[in-house]
Amino acid sequence: MALVMHAAKTNKNAFKTLITAEYVGVEVKWAEKFEMGVSNKTPEFLKMNPIGKVPVLETPDGPVFESNAIARYVLILLYFVIIVARLKTDTSLLGSSPIEYGHIEQWIDFSSLEIDTNVLKWLMPRFGYANYVAPVEEAAIAGLKRALGALNTHLASHTFLVGHSVTLADIITTCNLYLGFKVMMTKTFTAEFPHVERYFWTMVNQPNFSKVIGELKQTEAVPPLPSSKKAAQPKETKPKAEPKKEEKKEAPKAETNGDEEEAPKPKPKNPLDLLPPSKMVLDDWKRLYSNTKTNFREVAIKGFWEMFDPEGYSLWFCDYKYNDENMVSFVTMNKVGGFLQRMDLARKYAFGKMLIIGNEPPFKVKGLWLFRGTEIPKFVMDECYDMELYEWTKVDLSDEAQKERVNQMIEDFEPFEGETLLDAKCFK
Repeated sequence: MALVMHAAKTNKNAFKTLITAEYVGVEVKWAEKFEMGVSNKTPEFLKMNPIGKVPVLETPDGPVFESNAIARYVLILLYFVIIVARLKTDTSLLGSSPIEYGHIEQWIDFSSLEIDTNVLKWLMPRFGYANYVAPVEEAAIAGLKRALGALNTHLASHTFLVGHSVTLADIITTCNLYLGFKVMMTKTFTAEFPHVERYFWTMVNQPNFSKVIGELKQTEAVPPLPSSKKAAQPKETKPKAEPKKEEKKEAPKAETNGDEEEAPKPKPKNPLDLLPPSKMVLDDWKRLYSNTKTNFREVAIKGFWEMFDPEGYSLWFCDYKYNDENMVSFVTMNKVGGFLQRMDLARKYAFGKMLIIGNEPPFKVKGLWLFRGTEIPKFVMDECYDMELYEWTKVDLSDEAQKERVNQMIEDFEPFEGETLLDAKCFK
């Protein structure tokens, strides 16, 4: 049986494996008559990947899912025996065959992308590390439950993730579950996944695990959201401390030093504020966009190009990297909405349009952004994690086709690139 790739023939994640196969001389065939949204919902497909995501590679020894794991599996087919022979230490953590190695890589990627990612999306706002957005939290919890459900199904008939002993997949998956059990997932939450519970507590009580992790208790409650009132309390206590210092008649130098330490430091200027002045006034464009109700192309679009300053601003297309995951319309729209909320830090320096494309899943997400400066601002790339989820391409202003694409995205032109618009969102 040849290796069979189950995915649409335009799936870029499947390309990873096909290109790798070309280099190493391994034959991989496309599954016949694969239809996204149909083929990946069949019982046969769900046996290969319980959450129905693509791509999946069907092999004589069983399926492998998670695109990076599949590519690594194909690469290792020719080299596994050599690698194992050269390793002087116990190799059981890597499995005993190429297919076991592929499955280890598969579960590592699965637990990192489906479990750890969703745990962190749920956790971070509740510890003040990100803005709390209810739909984003709901989507994270739903994604986490879906992942735990798939893991629970697998563990119903397996003590370990791969083979009959601990592998690297068990180590990494247990660590990815650790924060969930310790901080976020109560007994009520995990009771729905009894095999995951059994697996996790079995793992953390293994001698090599407990030596590092120590004693662990499952959380009894989900952490509350940060209270704004609590944040204000320290400000009230500072004035009370100052009179006490005066009563003790501290030396003048000490008082001076104290005053200097408590004096608010000037905020550093945003690097974009230090750029040379631009002839384009962003607020004027936003006002024109918002106030134009008719003849949009003749008024707003024409006005945009008259205002646009290529030396002071830059235009960028963005394409979501994981459109195959966009199977539910409201989740996709919430995902984009969350991105725009987290972009609030750039509101003074940016304008954006985000399009959700298609009338059936998987939905495509594409966007157009106008940024102050000739590159995407560094503070945006550093502070908004969503930026890494998109491919960014600078608009070539000498290309009339790209300029027309800009026009269509600004005005929500439909059909866009031959497809209907499910939704269009504006950041202004």
